[in-house]
Amino acid sequence: MLSRLHIENYALIDSLDVEFPESLVIITGQTGAGKSIMLGALSLALGAKADSSVISNGASTCVVEAEFTVGEDNSAVKAIVEDNDLDWDDGHLLIRRQLAATGRSRAFINDIPVTTAILTELSSHLLDIHSQHQTLLLKDKDFQLSLLDHFAGNKALLEQCAAEYAEVLKLRASLRDARESLSHLNAEKEYNQAQFEQLDKAALRDPGELETLEEEHRKLSSLEDIRIAFDEIASLGEPPAGDSGEHISIAGNLRDIVRRLERLSAFVPECGELSSRLESARVEVDDILSELGSMSASLPSDNSALEQLEERMSLLYGLLKKFSCTSISELISRRDEFSRCLVDTDTLSASIEELEKKLSVSLKRYDSICADLSMARKNSCEAFSAAVRDSLHLMELSKSVFSVNLEDDSPSARGTDRVTFLFSSSGTNPVDVARCASGGEMSRIMLSLKALMAKYTQMPTMIFDEIDSGVSGSVADKMGQVICSMGDFMQVFAITHLPQVAVKGKAHLLVSKDDSGEHTSIKKLSDEQRVLEIARMLSGSRLSDEAIANAKSLILENRRSGQSS
Repeated sequence: MLSRLHIENYALIDSLDVEFPESLVIITGQTGAGKSIMLGALSLALGAKADSSVISNGASTCVVEAEFTVGEDNSAVKAIVEDNDLDWDDGHLLIRRQLAATGRSRAFINDIPVTTAILTELSSHLLDIHSQHQTLLLKDKDFQLSLLDHFAGNKALLEQCAAEYAEVLKLRASLRDARESLSHLNAEKEYNQAQFEQLDKAALRDPGELETLEEEHRKLSSLEDIRIAFDEIASLGEPPAGDSGEHISIAGNLRDIVRRLERLSAFVPECGELSSRLESARVEVDDILSELGSMSASLPSDNSALEQLEERMSLLYGLLKKFSCTSISELISRRDEFSRCLVDTDTLSASIEELEKKLSVSLKRYDSICADLSMARKNSCEAFSAAVRDSLHLMELSKSVFSVNLEDDSPSARGTDRVTFLFSSSGTNPVDVARCASGGEMSRIMLSLKALMAKYTQMPTMIFDEIDSGVSGSVADKMGQVICSMGDFMQVFAITHLPQVAVKGKAHLLVSKDDSGEHTSIKKLSDEQRVLEIARMLSGSRLSDEAIANAKSLILENRRSGQSS
């Protein structure tokens, strides 16, 4: 329940601190006194959009605090508190919202900073504010369906339905994307296959192949010059065959020098060492000349190798140009990319088959849950209708009929049903409640539905903002009885202009402005003050003895009926 409300610098409220009792609390005041201001401040504390224009003139910030006492049995609130690492504090929740002139707001629960999203989620389980225009919800099919589901206790089924529907949508999206990808790949499959085969046929392996080929090409292009050079070197090393003796080979000269040095060593010992060194040089020269001979012999005898080399280079250059690549590495990457596209076609086909199986299973689960949900709704329609009818009959719509029409609807997170509330004040030919009910009838229907919803949702606090508009006299008295009965199992605030409703409350609060009309206050009325307020509601600002007597009579009669009940 809402136990206290503290407001500072909100609109016409400079400072307000008021405590609230359990059961039914009546709030009255003349039109424009500021009742809606108080509700606006409370809504701000509970997560409504912040607007700095509500800050009182001359103030830099406004603060709204709402204290709630929550029972241990309110598992929904407790779960939100625990999930967000907030202090439970034995069910005592202090919600504070601060709003600066800059438009920036801050929110706290038990002095721990929280987001407005958490406030909104929490408030949906703490308090329900029924505004003057909320009867328009009767035209909302989703609202009607939610009321029936609350009555039927379909929370668990609805959660399963929403989860399975989300899974169906997810699988359908994945399947759609996979099919689109496969269609795209299939459309280009022949192209990808041809491109891959061309690159694969090129046998691309070494990223540095082109550089190697270019180096080899330079060598083979100078083959004749190389062969002439080798021949000249060979002729210097050894005389050509059939030489007349005019040419002496390098090796022959070296051998002759070695022999001469050996003979001299008998007379000049140092020549022996020089002879050994020169012999080593001669052996090295022989090895070099032999290796040069082998290299010369290994040279191609024709241009076939060069032609093959140029053919390979031409192929590679052509592929580079065709595929807009600058290197063999890029060509290899393109080849692998085409290969993946061909492989992905098979992979996607298998993936689509698997997704189709999963979707089929998920749809069966969804259909099963929807069937259970439809049955639960169908089984509750008559009891729900009877409860609303009984409440309407109590509020002097004795001939009225109310029923629930359940029809098939397109699949959604809430199942496959559409609900229409049917109503007739005369008891014949009921039609859609949005098409037939008057303002006063709408108010009574809405009160009946709210009373049911409050009971089955275990809402701890409900605020009615002039739900009794459009009615008067004995009807207002009966509506007051319904509101009062709700106070037996929850805290109810009733903002009203009807004395028949105002006398039902366990406590009576008056909202008023000061003489300047610039400041709003709220105070709890004593028994004597309450008589005067009821009298004002009966006769206007000029109180007569008859109005006061009538007010006392209404209060006394209400007390007697309450004792007898």
